[in-house]
Amino acid sequence: MKMKLIALAVAGATFAPVVMAQTANPVTLYGRIWVMANSLKADGAAVPLSTRTTVADNSSLIGVRGTEDLGGGLKAFFQVESAAPPDAGGGTFASRNSGVGLTGGFGSIVLGRWDSPMKLSAIFVDPFGQNTIGAQNNIVNNFGGGDFNRRENNMIQYWSPTMGGFSLRAMYGANEGKTATANPSSIGFSLDYATGPFRINYANQKHKDTVGTVVTANTTEKMQNLSGSFVFGPVKIAALTQKAELTGKTDRKMNQVAITYTAGKHQFHATAIRGKNGVVATAVQPEAKLSAIGYDYNFSKRTTFMARYASLKNNTVSNTTLVDSNLVNTAGNDPKGFGAGLRHTF
Repeated sequence: MKMKLIALAVAGATFAPVVMAQTANPVTLYGRIWVMANSLKADGAAVPLSTRTTVADNSSLIGVRGTEDLGGGLKAFFQVESAAPPDAGGGTFASRNSGVGLTGGFGSIVLGRWDSPMKLSAIFVDPFGQNTIGAQNNIVNNFGGGDFNRRENNMIQYWSPTMGGFSLRAMYGANEGKTATANPSSIGFSLDYATGPFRINYANQKHKDTVGTVVTANTTEKMQNLSGSFVFGPVKIAALTQKAELTGKTDRKMNQVAITYTAGKHQFHATAIRGKNGVVATAVQPEAKLSAIGYDYNFSKRTTFMARYASLKNNTVSNTTLVDSNLVNTAGNDPKGFGAGLRHTF
């Protein structure tokens, strides 16, 4: 009996500091499950794609995050967030925003893998949050290839505090892929101003010696994004314009307008997006146009039913498709379809 009491005392002494630390600086488990069922097809071109049904994950995730108070207004923080697709299983640990950093009166510094300032500069315009078949990233940030709508690997970011409505994000993606002929890196920043119902954001990003994510010597990709939104009563109107400068190609241009109307638990969305150009000047320039509408019913703050309709029109040399559709269309195909599903957060 005495030995058992001694063992319990030792165990208590060993684990008590850990318990106290977790109580003072709790670790939070959180997540999202978001699945849509879609009916889709692609008309036009030489080989139309017949109607098919898909069940698609829409960025379902699970994560843990926490902080530690270091005193003097300084805190350490961490986050590990992973994809958790329930439609087919799998996912990769720490594949989403994951990192460790410090935060205080100076702002925040984080190291790891995180959304680029460019991605965040565009996403707040999208009523579909870059998910479902109507998502802006069908075209915005990505039209004609490239990869500006991404989480940056091996990055360092600085997030400023908000001062007079202004805030800054700056990012450096390390040149870990350096070779004898190429020195790839990614740098970017965004400047945000928000006051009351109004918000405007400008972002700029440059990829050196990289095409998309492929190391390619003597190439440069640059993109600029200007976004804004205005809320009056139950209505939110948002828009953006983008230009990408690509070595040896015409400037790629993308534009979006969107509107959301909220009535109690009901939300109605509509968006129109256009992308064009971005290939060698002597070639026929690609062009794609997306129109999408959506409806959300918020059962609660955590559970939402949603429905979507999206239609994408390609010219004869564009093969842009709908995200989360599993449609592999050829140039000139026009994908379209309906979707309905549920999102639950915890």
